[in-house]
Amino acid sequence: MTHPLWLPFTPAFIALSIALLASPGAAAQGLSADETRSFVETYLREHDASMLSPDVVFIDMSSGSRHEGREAVGQMLDFMYHRAFDARFDMRHFVVGEGLASIEGDFVGRHIGEFAGVAATGRDVSVPLSVTYVVADDGIREARIYMLGSVMMQQLGVTR
Repeated sequence: MTHPLWLPFTPAFIALSIALLASPGAAAQGLSADETRSFVETYLREHDASMLSPDVVFIDMSSGSRHEGREAVGQMLDFMYHRAFDARFDMRHFVVGEGLASIEGDFVGRHIGEFAGVAATGRDVSVPLSVTYVVADDGIREARIYMLGSVMMQQLGVTR
């Protein structure tokens, strides 16, 4: 039986999220699904900041925190993947539409630096992660990040 907390990470939810989160701004840019795929795949290879719109916004949907602009997004990603954790994203699903893309997988790595007030534990983590991207002709404009912070804290040994 699937636990209800895992429901948001099913492929059906990802496809539904693309339909529900579609914005007129994304569709108005006229990007094909192939162009959208190209932008997102290039970005995902190395978190390539050149694939981000100058006014990009990354939003952590669980906390509401926002990172605005290429530099701020780049700093946040560097912190998560290289300073707080030595981590990677293991993708399981990639769904693409015109101007929208959604990925689902796991944030996998070792806790090597302070994160959320928790000193480096050296523990390995594997936390479900889903991101929905809004893409336009100047790059990725928005990313809505869904990550279960409670699972992260549990794996770091902070909570049970």
